[in-house]
Amino acid sequence: MIVERPEYLKKLIGFRDKDLIKVIVGIRRCGKSTLLKLYADYLRSTGVGNSRIQFINFEDFNNADLTDPKVLHDHVLSRLVPDGMNYIFLDEIQMVKDFEKAANSLRLRKNIDLYITGSNAYFLSGDLATLLAGRYVSIEMTPLSFREYLTAGSDESGNPRPRDKMRQLYEQYLRYSSFPYTLELNNDIEKIHQYLAAIIDTIVLKDVVQRKQISAVAALERLMKFIFGNIGFITSTKKISDTMKSSGFNIGVQTVENYLSALEDSFIIHKVSRLDVNGKEYLKANDKYYVADIGMRYYLLGDKMKDYGAILENIVYLELRRRGYKVHVGRLGDLEIDFIAFKAGIPEYYQVAFSVADEQTWEWEIRPLEKIRDNYGKYIITMDPVLGGNDQGIITVNALDFLLDFTV
Repeated sequence: MIVERPEYLKKLIGFRDKDLIKVIVGIRRCGKSTLLKLYADYLRSTGVGNSRIQFINFEDFNNADLTDPKVLHDHVLSRLVPDGMNYIFLDEIQMVKDFEKAANSLRLRKNIDLYITGSNAYFLSGDLATLLAGRYVSIEMTPLSFREYLTAGSDESGNPRPRDKMRQLYEQYLRYSSFPYTLELNNDIEKIHQYLAAIIDTIVLKDVVQRKQISAVAALERLMKFIFGNIGFITSTKKISDTMKSSGFNIGVQTVENYLSALEDSFIIHKVSRLDVNGKEYLKANDKYYVADIGMRYYLLGDKMKDYGAILENIVYLELRRRGYKVHVGRLGDLEIDFIAFKAGIPEYYQVAFSVADEQTWEWEIRPLEKIRDNYGKYIITMDPVLGGNDQGIITVNALDFLLDFTV
């Protein structure tokens, strides 16, 4: 099953033939390779012949010789079509040693439009960023959004699933994972968990343990479970270190920071820093963490973690990121705002609550938004039925409407 990813495809089309390397990053198995194939199909539909498209996947053992950057460089150049633009796709390029030198040299050719993917963020802040400053654009992919999940599961006539089943489908989306391939597993929870276990093992062993040369793998796995079990809660590396020690893992604050950084680089977790609303200053301590996929959380922690509010907060965070926002947790005096989301420097403010039917909960959620003195968008997102509410400019939105088609 090929799942269409129209928003990401639109971004690639927008950068077509621009003198920039297009760098697509994201957690393993989120659909980066499929996106490149969809884009290659698009190019063919515009008249680009196969001879002008080179696609190299470095996870394919047939391409093992090409993990030498000089061999890769010469291989690509020897197959260029001289008249017209050539489209070069290098998939999972982090497997090529010193790949950034080959990428930079290929970019210099006027008839090469270069696209690369990677499953680690660290190479963007290393030699690639130094060598290619201002010469690449990064596009971060995630697993399927709820809207993409529904589109992929449309009926045989191509019609989307009926909206009266949205709540049930949302629950399936959470439990059965947002990774594209899980759609092939027909909601078989045992097979889905086996698949998710394989992804986690690959991330932990290849993307974290090998790169960071970690010997205490059990401690790393325990730390990851802690983060998955505390999504949406403000925490600190000191608190995490103390919790780990109480569980028999004697790792200090610096080690916790190193482990968290490596997990972030693999895109399995996301750190969200806090921002003071009045002073627009970043607060150095106490961040929040969210995870790439709630299905993974069910696999790691089981059904005991039924904190639906935190799960909804996680889903809204990922959706805001997909829509191109830079997201922070807000602080306003002693009050907290779940998300301050910036696009083009303009803030929007979001509170997320599973239900605001209780008057005390409603007051708790709306109070921080009422105290913000600017006139930018303010929203409360909840799983309650559509309230149609606009209280002093604060708009209440049903979460499923927000995930499907609500735009602010």
